Amino acid sequence: MDRHRFLEPLVRETASRIVLLVLDGIGDLRTANQPQTPLEAARTPNLDRLAERSALGRLIPVAQGITPGSGPGHLALFGYPPAAPEYDIGRGVLEALGLDLELDSETIAARGNFATVDSAGALTDRRAGRIPTAECVRLCARLGAALATTPSSDLVLSLHPGEGYRFVLLVRGSGLVHAIADTDPQQLGVPAIRLEAETEAAASTVERLTPVLAHLQAAIRDEPRANSFLLRGFSSLPALRSFDELYRLRAGAFAGYPLYRGVARACGMTVVECGKWIEEIIERVALRWTDFDFFFLHVKQTDMAGEDGHFDDKVAAIERVDRALPALLDLDPAVVAITGDHSTPVPMRAHSWHPVPLLVHAPFGFVDGTQRFTEVEALSGALGTFAASDLMGTLLAHAGKLAKFGA
Repeated sequence: MDRHRFLEPLVRETASRIVLLVLDGIGDLRTANQPQTPLEAARTPNLDRLAERSALGRLIPVAQGITPGSGPGHLALFGYPPAAPEYDIGRGVLEALGLDLELDSETIAARGNFATVDSAGALTDRRAGRIPTAECVRLCARLGAALATTPSSDLVLSLHPGEGYRFVLLVRGSGLVHAIADTDPQQLGVPAIRLEAETEAAASTVERLTPVLAHLQAAIRDEPRANSFLLRGFSSLPALRSFDELYRLRAGAFAGYPLYRGVARACGMTVVECGKWIEEIIERVALRWTDFDFFFLHVKQTDMAGEDGHFDDKVAAIERVDRALPALLDLDPAVVAITGDHSTPVPMRAHSWHPVPLLVHAPFGFVDGTQRFTEVEALSGALGTFAASDLMGTLLAHAGKLAKFGA
């Protein structure tokens, strides 16, 4: 079933406001060595009180057993089934949009990570020790200067610093095909993967691009930490129907990191400049409260702690959100949904396939007797377990924004 085609004629405009608070990577695990999840260990009196007046459930970001990237995870939350070919948007484009870069039909974008390799070329750190953004700016400038001495090429490359160790590579030229595999092996102790075409049509693009990238790699080989880079998510500009078209919503995105701003912009949301911490984000939401009827708030610190394997940091990030929550609830949204785009369990130090806890609070939402916003409580919640791409229908219904279907 085409979910958008089904919902679109039922959507109606109302004055009610919806808040979707995404705690990136919030889901976690109980294991023999980690008997509590960070949500269970955290002191969350405000989330607890909200859970007591709400319904809980779990979201499956893509499909059972499939580990999502951040892009697909967010697209699903916004109602775009990420497994459908038309919504298969590469991370490169999302990062580029998040940096407000101009894209056209002759541009390929890729997300880059500065990384550390040893003398044999094996990866020792896929994030170059999480170098600061200022160092990323310097490195991108150094690579930009190296482009002036690049071997003869019909391609035009540019590098654009993002947050920390991340950057965006734009490649412009005629006849480019973005079906190129990631060079990031997602593990240490092995070299980066050589550039490879995923389709025959992309072979020419890879052939043209390979010598240029080799030249850039050589240009930073003497750096102490960021002496290499990895590329992921080669992609071209998509064409998605906007939130306004699909849901008749004026949507505002409050996210401090480029990828999440990029996903929001691809969906037609207005991206509002804000800080990276929940207090700063809520402050900006309050200032723009009359401008939107859908608010996407993104918290990154939970995911970062999970990827670094830092249990206490993930607990601290959750507790910080809990302390800030009353200021958000004081704005009196009709619907509040709290969830994540995927799980990032501390024991795994990576994204995972595990379902993500969900809380939905609304005046006519079911109060299911759950006491806390945790993975275990979510298992018994009234919302059950369902696909993340169905969440928007649930939120619209709770906000009174869906008409009755049929006579």
